[in-house]
Amino acid sequence: MSSGKILFSLSRQYPKLFTLSVVLGFSGAVFNGIGTTLIIPVLLGFLGQPMTLKGAPPLLKGLLAPFQQNAGEYNLVLMTGAILGLILLKNLANYANSLVSGALKRSLSSGLQEQGLRLLLEVDVDFFVKNGIGNIVNNLNNEIYRAGRAVATIAKAISVSITTLVFVAMLLWTSWQITIVSTALMAIVVLMNQMTIGRSKAYGTQLSAISKQYSTIFLDMLGGMRLVRSSAAEGLEYDRITDLIRSREQADFKSQANSALVEPVSEMTGMIALVCIVLVGRALLGGEVEALTTVLLVYLFILFRTLPLITQLNSARNQLANLSSSLEIVHDFLRRDRKPFMSQGSIPYTSLREGIHFNHISLSYPGHEKVVLNDVDLYLPRNTTLALVGSSGAGKSTLADLLPRFYDPTEGCILVDGVDLRELDVRSWRRSMGIVSQDTFLFNTSVRNNIAYGCPNATDAEIFEAAKRANAYEFISQLPHGWDTQLGDRGVLLSGGQRQRLAIARALLQDPEILILDEATSALDTVSERLVQEAIDHLSRDRTTLVIAHRLSTVQKADQIAVMHQGKVVELGSHEELLAKKGYYADLCKMQLTEKTDSQRSQARAGQSELAHTSYEIRNRLNRLVGSLSLIMDETFDTPDEQREWTEEAYYSALNLVKSLEIVEGDVKTKVS
Repeated sequence: MSSGKILFSLSRQYPKLFTLSVVLGFSGAVFNGIGTTLIIPVLLGFLGQPMTLKGAPPLLKGLLAPFQQNAGEYNLVLMTGAILGLILLKNLANYANSLVSGALKRSLSSGLQEQGLRLLLEVDVDFFVKNGIGNIVNNLNNEIYRAGRAVATIAKAISVSITTLVFVAMLLWTSWQITIVSTALMAIVVLMNQMTIGRSKAYGTQLSAISKQYSTIFLDMLGGMRLVRSSAAEGLEYDRITDLIRSREQADFKSQANSALVEPVSEMTGMIALVCIVLVGRALLGGEVEALTTVLLVYLFILFRTLPLITQLNSARNQLANLSSSLEIVHDFLRRDRKPFMSQGSIPYTSLREGIHFNHISLSYPGHEKVVLNDVDLYLPRNTTLALVGSSGAGKSTLADLLPRFYDPTEGCILVDGVDLRELDVRSWRRSMGIVSQDTFLFNTSVRNNIAYGCPNATDAEIFEAAKRANAYEFISQLPHGWDTQLGDRGVLLSGGQRQRLAIARALLQDPEILILDEATSALDTVSERLVQEAIDHLSRDRTTLVIAHRLSTVQKADQIAVMHQGKVVELGSHEELLAKKGYYADLCKMQLTEKTDSQRSQARAGQSELAHTSYEIRNRLNRLVGSLSLIMDETFDTPDEQREWTEEAYYSALNLVKSLEIVEGDVKTKVS
């Protein structure tokens, strides 16, 4: 993205700030130029050697004309006051311009971050699959920050350029012959700096690439910390990341060393050019001593004030070259024409009246030719349960992802009461759904906020009731800070079963009309599975439910069971109907029965350990119950509400104790049989 495009973008997005910055920069430059031109006559006057206007440039004659009516020291006082006033106005204009430029930088940076955030919330899920989270975070933070610095550099360059142009104009009016020579000499300085600027751009590109790689690897390490620890790979990860840190440090040093060359090179070449200018001026005006003195004094003083501006401009160009790669990255990141966006639909969704029809669905992921779903035709009537079973990779989760429109089918369509799902307003449709999956996501915030996510106006009473129905109230009450306990990254402080029950409580609070359960009870121990399954039964009652299950025992009561294999529905029917067919489903049942027998033998060998764990859980619940009953018996309550709360606590503790005993009883019967 070139500087010209950035200027055009600034002028369109923030016309008032941009215009004000230009006006203030021009005003400061004019005040600075006039004040600079008047300084030499004033200094000569105070030294007792008034400057003769014979041979003086027209510019100087015009500026001194208003002061010629008064002679002597009074005239010098007026000119001094004028110079001080001009310097004051110049500094005020520059100060105001710095504030405006800062506001312009902050507005653009925050605007870019808001655009990036809006894009991430609207783009298809496939974008996150193809782009690493580390890369996205780096673009949204580091690269946009560098782009903001580039904007500040451009704003500074504009101000310096305006001042430089004003001074160059004054130099032309003072002596156009000498200015032509000095311009040629300055061009040599610019060409020498161009080599430095080219290297700065290369170093900036290298820094952006290293920062992107660093963010990606660092976030991967944090996300996979358990794997790192279990594999004893701490040393490997440390070496990988420290290598990147050192590479970034070296690239930053080279960039800094390269940038530091700009000022001394400019100063040295500027001084050489200055000597050449004096020699050229003497050659041009050698016969006119008075004119030579007048012109050279004014000209050299203005030139001395111009040279630092040229150095600043070269430094700004060098810095902008270093940051230009970030501008390109941010520009590409925010482009919408190269990213997948799903149509939002225009028909507001209200409620499901008949059912959902997966009408001959086929799907290939974007950018892949492999067909993941092939001509799937299923119908899910309202308030019924459809279970999807099959081996891993059969397409079960992919089919479920189509329902909340994480993807759209490449062939066929999903009909909701006969209306194409793509025509429904996607937000109102998703608000009607609740999703509980095996990989439960919890935010690093309190238990209360996690349950209330999606329902910010929920009351504490509603949150507590949802937790009770999800069999989560008791373990939440036993957490160190109760409902205000911070759960850590992705709920790391909780067990798998506890995370699942919080997710179910969240779904219960949302009270969804349509429910998706994606292997919600897999990888849980026996006690947790039964508590979670009971909460799921509570949740799915009188709802339209799509269930993905690995354990077939959890879907035997489903109204329909669809058996999937390699992206196709190979069998469809109830549990009894599918067993009678003696096909895929019956084979899956036999396989899991064998696995269950092997598992029971393993459990029998570890029975004492599990019994000790269950005994510990029962003792905890019993202690909780006894504590609640003691408080009720002592009647140490301040309000009736407090008494009612502890009575409910005792009731639910007793209820959970009974459930634990029932689980133990069931396990004993299973082992005996």
